Amino acid sequence: MITGKENYGSQTMASVNNIFIQDCPDNGNPQSAFDIGPLTKNENIVNTVECATETSDNGKLPDIVAEATRNSHEDENEETYLSIAVQVFIPFLIAGFGMVFAGLVLDRIQHWPVFEEITELVILIPALLGLKGNLEMTLASRLSTQANLGHMDTARQKFSIIVGNLTLIQCQAIVVGFLGAVVAVVMGGIKSSDVELDHAYLLCASSLVTVSIASFVLGLITAGVIVLSRYVHINPDNVATPIAASLGDITSLTLLSLVSTVLYDSIGTQDWLAPVIIAGYILAIPMWVWIAKKNLATRDVLYHGWTPVVGAMLISSIGGLILDFMVSRFEGIAVFQPVINGVGGNLVAVQASRISTALHKQAQLGFLQAENNEDQEAVIFISPVNSFCGKGAHSRTTRVLMAMVLPGHIIFIYTIDYMKDGDTSLSSWFVFVYLLAATMQVATLLYVAYIMIHWMWKKKIDPDNSAIPYLTSFGDLLGISLLAIAFQFLYLISDHDTRPTSSLR
Repeated sequence: MITGKENYGSQTMASVNNIFIQDCPDNGNPQSAFDIGPLTKNENIVNTVECATETSDNGKLPDIVAEATRNSHEDENEETYLSIAVQVFIPFLIAGFGMVFAGLVLDRIQHWPVFEEITELVILIPALLGLKGNLEMTLASRLSTQANLGHMDTARQKFSIIVGNLTLIQCQAIVVGFLGAVVAVVMGGIKSSDVELDHAYLLCASSLVTVSIASFVLGLITAGVIVLSRYVHINPDNVATPIAASLGDITSLTLLSLVSTVLYDSIGTQDWLAPVIIAGYILAIPMWVWIAKKNLATRDVLYHGWTPVVGAMLISSIGGLILDFMVSRFEGIAVFQPVINGVGGNLVAVQASRISTALHKQAQLGFLQAENNEDQEAVIFISPVNSFCGKGAHSRTTRVLMAMVLPGHIIFIYTIDYMKDGDTSLSSWFVFVYLLAATMQVATLLYVAYIMIHWMWKKKIDPDNSAIPYLTSFGDLLGISLLAIAFQFLYLISDHDTRPTSSLR
């Protein structure tokens, strides 16, 4: 098999490329291996060749055989600050505006009868919004790595990997969505010392329908973005995760509000509807498991990828409990929650995806290698100074991502202020404290991401499957906690924009 690796600048191709050509077992020819020298400019190499037991009528090999032209500038030039910033900032803005609208939707639907009657829905919201980090962003990171390694260069490879991953996230979404609803019911029961069966059915059914539809739609969009990025020679690590998140919050919130309202109206007249929906999704799980198990691209994740998504869901649910408490106390906090959590999650997901891809290119799972020295092992626990001010590619990306925090949040919060038609005014104190909280959140996440991903790699845990769920859920918890502290601080200094809900009604 001929192996090749796509590079967007973090590493150059090795000086010697070994090409192995292996005949199919039934042709009687011996195996042979050829060694060639360094690649030259505009030289064509065969990216992937696999044996096939059948050929078409015209004698051509099937489409698993692909030829890819590697341009020398892709292998020789490193990404600059400008190229990273341009590729990341545009999807970042698109994703940010999606979160702005999600915040406006959340600010409106929190007063709907179903949300005021069944407060557990508010606890469920961060867990459902966090699924874009658990599933769609993890999917984006996984597919970006496969694309950068040249494993999605043919139609058959694309179809197999994309279909397998869509099936996998459908299975994960149903399980995690159901568990998230159960956790919300338990937390709500502890808070109110009472659990109503109709409300529990509504929570579970609403969660299942929301995560199933949202995961399928967003998974298709994510896969399309990665394929398109490869076609136009853009590093998918820079654009896929923000695009995956751009519609995630608004889609999930819209679906949750509509489905829960329909089920709420059916209580007392069609009490069978919610239980039937729950039963249908649970019975469908074995089918999705069987399909994902048959696909080599997703079999390992199906067996070992549950701990991150379930753990991340539990962490996000704690954030939901904080949100439920703060929404009842402060009127304006809900509209900013998707924005501060989404921005932090998007930026750390870009960093996590890039670091993971770089590690996959450098060495086998379990072996760490320094960025600029192949003979030296990378340091896992680095100081914050080295993380933000170092000379390596990851530190450079960290600085670019940190530079986007302040201008991005300023654009987003003033857009919220404009869209609310003067319902709220942003005081200088609020802007300062909010931006301080957002900066602390992103800086913490980027620093933790470097340590976590390198530690996972050393422990032979694929960060493409595990890092982003933990990072985004921790970002959700950190974001809502810092936002709650900011609102409480502003209330204590008598800032007029953060009065308790009771004083506004």
